[in-house]
Amino acid sequence: MVYGGKPSTGCYLCRKRKIKCDEAHPECRNCTTYGRPCPGYRPDAVFRNETRKVERLVKNGNNANASNNSNSSSSSRSNGGSQVHTPDSESSVIVAGRRRPGSIQGKPTLTLYPPVDSNWEQRALCYFFDQFTTKADEEDGGHLDYLPPLYAREIGRQSGNAPSSCLRWAVDATALITLANAKNAPPLMNKARLRYGKALRSLQEALASPAYAVKDETFASVVLLSLYEDISGERNGLFSSHTAGFEFLMKLRGEGQMDHRRGRDMFNFAYTHLYVEILALGDKPRFDVDWVLGMLDTNDPVERLMLTASSISQVLISMRTAPPPDQATIEAWIAAGLERDAELAEWTQTLPDRWLPLFVYSDQGEPLMIYNRISIAVVWNYYRAARIMLQQLLLTLHGSLDAMKMQSFASKPPFTQPDDPNPETTHRATIRELTTEVCRSIPFCLSDVDNLGRPAKIVGEWQMRGAQGYGLLWPLWYVLSCGMPTPAQVEKIRTVLYRIGSEHGIKLALVLAREAERIRGEHAEAPVTNAA
Repeated sequence: MVYGGKPSTGCYLCRKRKIKCDEAHPECRNCTTYGRPCPGYRPDAVFRNETRKVERLVKNGNNANASNNSNSSSSSRSNGGSQVHTPDSESSVIVAGRRRPGSIQGKPTLTLYPPVDSNWEQRALCYFFDQFTTKADEEDGGHLDYLPPLYAREIGRQSGNAPSSCLRWAVDATALITLANAKNAPPLMNKARLRYGKALRSLQEALASPAYAVKDETFASVVLLSLYEDISGERNGLFSSHTAGFEFLMKLRGEGQMDHRRGRDMFNFAYTHLYVEILALGDKPRFDVDWVLGMLDTNDPVERLMLTASSISQVLISMRTAPPPDQATIEAWIAAGLERDAELAEWTQTLPDRWLPLFVYSDQGEPLMIYNRISIAVVWNYYRAARIMLQQLLLTLHGSLDAMKMQSFASKPPFTQPDDPNPETTHRATIRELTTEVCRSIPFCLSDVDNLGRPAKIVGEWQMRGAQGYGLLWPLWYVLSCGMPTPAQVEKIRTVLYRIGSEHGIKLALVLAREAERIRGEHAEAPVTNAA
């Protein structure tokens, strides 16, 4: 029996999630914050039989030392007796014949400098795939991780005249505009626009063919073209010109697209794209989306949130298409909105442990929120933006109902829900809390801090990737334009949007920042209502 060191004294759930526990009694703060019952703490005395483990470690250590000594001797002999560093002896990566040091937590960084004989198209492809594709793992999806293999298969066919070649042109166009904006290179922008035109023409040919229209390559082409539009900042106002294409292909591909991971990932991208325009911009779908609901997996956190977003959109659409409401109608809308808000709140209570955010403090004492993966943080911020939108809707409905009550029944108190004596105060408090959580998540989402809240920028090698910034755009825009963040939060969000637009050349970030300022200006000039 050996002493294995002082065991962790945190609660069972914090140790399972591998996070720091404040060891408060009877329940720790991490558990109580998210409504999880704290399972308690283990006894002070813990004995473990480590004999076999120690024997194994000693044996492995001896073998490793012998191997290292052999390698060192061999290296010394081959270099005139001097000790040299091999690629395995330090953190490094060799890309396209060049070697560059630098590693974050054992993961090599990717150089953007190709061989001398490579052209700008190759450089653009390397840069784009590095910045906008992230690998999925067994539990969570990545961002466009299906794209490199699809593109490689497309190039391998060597059939540039086939209708499916629209994917090749779409990838090339998006890669070129990404590098052109990041490096401010107008000649690359011209090349990108030419490829974009070829991609549109090839896409039209593919959509005209029943066999090609339902292929993953065709759907992926629309994904890429919508991304091109956002990186170039060429939307029609804030509306995308590719939303109709997403709607058409989602319906055409039917339930078969959900049978494999790649199809589900592309569907989720398109569905999110669609509902941003419905919820945030007030658009309405051009086809009945009820058929989609049965295809979504309620056990998947992302798809369960999409289901709730669908139910919210149905409430909004019914309100926009209804005749001028009476008191009973407004009360029914408030009840429906409260029910949707309860569904959103329940979403946070049913997440697996690895999805829960953690509270940490920066070196300056600033409270931060970190996550298991940045992709999880992105989903959380979409949840917060959707709930802020719903709270604002309820505020507006309560204000309308109170005004109606005052006009018709001046002697009666304003309408309130049971156990909620001041609903407007509650909604405003919820909006402020959600806005604060979004702002506290920003440093982690931008890779400014690591998963312990420590500064993560090391000798200029650690930086935000394009996919991270892209995932922040719409949640930040909605939080900024809603008119309720504090001046410090406004400045923080504006700075982030301009940073995404300048560092990664995602021009949509700059468009959203300017549009949010315009909306905030309209809010400031609007007459004061009776809402508290």
